[in-house]
Amino acid sequence: MDLIDYKILSALHENARISMSEMSRAIAMSQPAVTERVRKLEEQGVIRGYRAELAPDKLGKKTSAFVLFKTNNCPDFTRFCEEAPEVVDLYRISGEYNYLMKVLTDTTESLAQFLDSCHPFGFSTTMIVLSTAFEDKSPVPGAME
Repeated sequence: MDLIDYKILSALHENARISMSEMSRAIAMSQPAVTERVRKLEEQGVIRGYRAELAPDKLGKKTSAFVLFKTNNCPDFTRFCEEAPEVVDLYRISGEYNYLMKVLTDTTESLAQFLDSCHPFGFSTTMIVLSTAFEDKSPVPGAME
């Protein structure tokens, strides 16, 4: 990958709905060349998909938390998390805990109910998000400068 690929990725990360002609103007390349590069990045699996960025608070999800979880039953816990609408991200991690969950709920009360439903699988430590400085930062910083 070269600087042009990084510029394309940065532009798509900023706005996945950007047109190929608009992107070609932004990076000073022809529209067919940009389209071909995007196609190749998709084929290589660098671009895995395009999606809308949702606002959890507008969907009634006012409480965000990160939950460190320790379990001895990883397959069952993973299945539980896949089925739980509160869990939006699940990471297998190293250290004392073996999972990190990002959880979105309506209220702190519904967060407590969710945490109670997790207890059969192990134990947890919960950190409620007070504010967010940024999320989903591009892994290709500065490419459009």
